[in-house]
Amino acid sequence: MKLTARGLNRATLARQLLLHREKLPVVDAVRRVVALQAQEAASPYLALWSRVAAFDPGELHRAFADQRIVKAQLFRITLHAVAAEDYPAIHEAMEPTLRGARLYDRRFRSEGVSIEDTLALVPDLLDFTSTPRTNADVEAWLEERFGEPKPRIWWALRQYGPFVHATTGGAWSFASRPSYVAAVARDRPGDLASSEAYLVRRYLEGFGPATMQDIAQFGTILRPPVQRALAALADELDRHEGPGGAALYDVPGGLLPPEDSPAPPRLLPMWDSTLLAYADRARMMPPEYRKLVARSNGDVLPTMLVDGHVAGVWRPLGGRIEATAFQALTKADWKGLEEESQSMARFLADRDPNVYSRYARWWTGLPGAEVRLLGG
Repeated sequence: MKLTARGLNRATLARQLLLHREKLPVVDAVRRVVALQAQEAASPYLALWSRVAAFDPGELHRAFADQRIVKAQLFRITLHAVAAEDYPAIHEAMEPTLRGARLYDRRFRSEGVSIEDTLALVPDLLDFTSTPRTNADVEAWLEERFGEPKPRIWWALRQYGPFVHATTGGAWSFASRPSYVAAVARDRPGDLASSEAYLVRRYLEGFGPATMQDIAQFGTILRPPVQRALAALADELDRHEGPGGAALYDVPGGLLPPEDSPAPPRLLPMWDSTLLAYADRARMMPPEYRKLVARSNGDVLPTMLVDGHVAGVWRPLGGRIEATAFQALTKADWKGLEEESQSMARFLADRDPNVYSRYARWWTGLPGAEVRLLGG
């Protein structure tokens, strides 16, 4: 099948629950979208608010607390929330990337401890983190073990080992100073190739149809493992032709709604996965807006979707939502954004009315066709 750019946009919106909010338990919703970017504690909550009808943040808190959903270092070497049943294979597939990024980093190497000796610590550390431990707790444990401070060992291990964030209360379940706990023991495939194929299949379920380059971009995985996984899955996947003749892979039965499907306005959190899941980000974000949204240090601002594409950015301001549109919008667009903003303002009111406020510097000098204060 030949797919247009608009058809691919609608496929992503449908699979990411952005064409229609659906009434789903949070674990099912997280499995549907594969992974939620969780670099900021609030982001998984705002991502699900945008996707799930009558979303209850307490349900997500409880799922984090009992590890039905886990928050850990995964894709793009950043924090993501994934369903617990997906974590073992996804973590195993990502481990070479995570390990290489940390164990070959000069900060870890400066500790003068071999990779082999570091890996040997993991079983004892898993026992130690059977209850939540702060960074200071683990660093003290390591200092006792080595007879001197070795903080960069834990810096590396907590980002590639089977350690997940523990809930610590607060508005968004995680305090500003995180605690860590061993991931609940679940069977790992024990087969890297099998786990890589699992990751590729799950990615396509949530973000397909997509190219080999898209899959590698999403996970920050080298292309050869992705190519091997696609070859292993060849008999299980559909192939389509994308714009410019690109080869697109997909799971059989993956949602492909009509390209004229209406897409309501949505407010997305910082670093929303839909904006980062493709090598060609034009699927969701017009190229001329990319540098306005994805800032020079890697921050990706909270965005407004209009007709399925980024049309501007938003931030809380004085109990309301300030919407900065990069283009002229219709009355109907603004009406939809007003409704979303009213709901968002109510959602934030009892939790963190000034969420993302530490990123406010990016709004200085931000160009906009129109700025409105919504949600009053």
